[in-house]
Amino acid sequence: MSPVLSALLALAVSAGSAAAVLWLLLRTGWAWRLATDEPNHRSLHTRVTPRVGGWGIVAGVLCALVATSVAPVWMWPALGLVAVSFADDRHGLSTGLRFAVHCLAAVTLVVVCGLSWLPALSVAVLTVWMTNLYNFMDGSDGLAGGMAFFGFGACALAAASAGQPELATTAAALAGGAAGFLLFNLHPARVFMGDAGSIPLGFLAAALAVAGALSNAWPVWFVPVVFAPFIVDASVTLVRRIFRGERFWQAHREHFYQRLVRSGFGHARTAWFAYALMAVCAASALAVRTASGITVLAVLGLPAALLLTAGFWIDRRWRASNNTRDTR
Repeated sequence: MSPVLSALLALAVSAGSAAAVLWLLLRTGWAWRLATDEPNHRSLHTRVTPRVGGWGIVAGVLCALVATSVAPVWMWPALGLVAVSFADDRHGLSTGLRFAVHCLAAVTLVVVCGLSWLPALSVAVLTVWMTNLYNFMDGSDGLAGGMAFFGFGACALAAASAGQPELATTAAALAGGAAGFLLFNLHPARVFMGDAGSIPLGFLAAALAVAGALSNAWPVWFVPVVFAPFIVDASVTLVRRIFRGERFWQAHREHFYQRLVRSGFGHARTAWFAYALMAVCAASALAVRTASGITVLAVLGLPAALLLTAGFWIDRRWRASNNTRDTR
């Protein structure tokens, strides 16, 4: 089967299976028994919502990989993350235990990819960060699911173009699972993704970056550019909190997307605004995936400029909304 047909089959099976599982969980009431999200002072939501989106995404991806007989070795560490994250969604686990499992998964990835010690150390650290930042960015309706659809969808297109059926099929399965989940997560969300979805997706974005670079499906910068809307938001927010002397390891509501929602922009408009940024980043990366030199820098300047402009605009809007509240 050609990479394109394999990817299309994976996309369809994954999307259909994920949607079917989530529909069944909601229909039977099991969604509320498995895991729920209770609103707190850090939440952007006000009602109890099932946190079972990860169940649908994982089921969809597994069905797609079985249907296409694809099982890349670099995906196996994600299964451990899925199991621990399921337990965390249901019962709550300590931060130390979760972080240890994230580190173990990252180390396993670099081992199965056969990286030498210096690249391995860098990749392991960045993989742990990507795993966690994706979870940090999962806090608004449609946002994390949209990033998965655009991000892994772009990876599927690039891999299919490069004649890499395993990469294309796996990425398409992940994009399909996100699409099935989004049917229930667009505002107003009926289900949330939960750690069982966000943690493995973050890890697999990093794993795909490594696997694709090693197989020459795309350059090293490709996946970071595709996922730049999430990477930039989480990374800039972390640096800001560190410089302000805040307890940066604690949960908060200071991400750009959180400020945009809280400033009155709302969940739906925030998601569509983010989708536009995601689409530009993905399209730009795809356009110059096989180019080099000044062409790459010139084209990638567009998403960089847009993200910078978006950040300044959100900060300005946030300050204006705070000043308005202060003068009431």
